[in-house]
Amino acid sequence: MNAPDPELTRPRATARPVPPPAALSWTTVVLPVVAGTAVAVGLGVYGRLHAPAGLSLAVPGFSGTLYAKAWLTTLAFAFALVQIVTALALEGRVRLDVPVLPTVHRWSGRLAVLLTVPVAVHCLYSLGFRPDDPRVLAHSAVGCLVYGAFVAKMLILVRTGLPRWAVPAAGGLLFTAFVAVWLTSSWWVFTAVGFTF
Repeated sequence: MNAPDPELTRPRATARPVPPPAALSWTTVVLPVVAGTAVAVGLGVYGRLHAPAGLSLAVPGFSGTLYAKAWLTTLAFAFALVQIVTALALEGRVRLDVPVLPTVHRWSGRLAVLLTVPVAVHCLYSLGFRPDDPRVLAHSAVGCLVYGAFVAKMLILVRTGLPRWAVPAAGGLLFTAFVAVWLTSSWWVFTAVGFTF
């Protein structure tokens, strides 16, 4: 008599039941928003309480600090536009047949934020948060909002179980803040002071 095939006599694994999706906890979205708000407010408080150092930002190829900051911000804004277009394509709202779309999206965001860092450091450390002029006050506020929105978006991206609107809302807020920063800085420089390098 033949011995039974060991594969046929082995106990069968039972499929594990898939747990239902967990109910969305309010902390899933609120904690990243609180963290981003804390960053924005913290930057604003630092800029307001810190005595401005009055140092210039020397970047080779530019005639001065004002234009170095204006062009770095403009380049960051261009990358932010790439972010919006690629985000719309990734969401299926715009048709783009680019195989490296996710990579372009990630790197355009990284470069946009990276380009703003020397500008933000100069603004906060050398100039501070100035409420004496409406344009400068608006620029200071939305500049702090950019980094708060960035922190909130990065924290939202790594969370699971979020509502579908969370990432687009965070990205939309970040882009809106970028637009406001560009309008109150670079656009103002190019239209009120002059268009040059």
